[in-house]
Amino acid sequence: MSANETIKKGEVIHVADSVGYAIGAIVSKTILKQEKGNITLFSFDAGQGLSEHTAPFDALVHVVEGEAQVSIGGEPRLVREGEIVIMPAGVPHALHAEKPFKMVLTMIRGA
Repeated sequence: MSANETIKKGEVIHVADSVGYAIGAIVSKTILKQEKGNITLFSFDAGQGLSEHTAPFDALVHVVEGEAQVSIGGEPRLVREGEIVIMPAGVPHALHAEKPFKMVLTMIRGA
């Protein structure tokens, strides 16, 4: 699947193959965007990350390749391929790639 293609409902995809790495960058691809939430696939090159921020809704990180350093409320944790972590709404969080990794980010908006 090229970067310009969209993922169609009912289509079976291999998640890790659906977004490539870019040197010194973060690449994202929206899988599903709805009023109540979004699902986005990301790849992070080594050394890349998302600085500490908060969101008004819960966000689930599912690492599909590699591993990421995820900080939630100032507490760091290593999340590896096949693992998930939920970043709660309103709690500061950040992500950092010690080495390249890919993740699916699912954000669910509350009522």
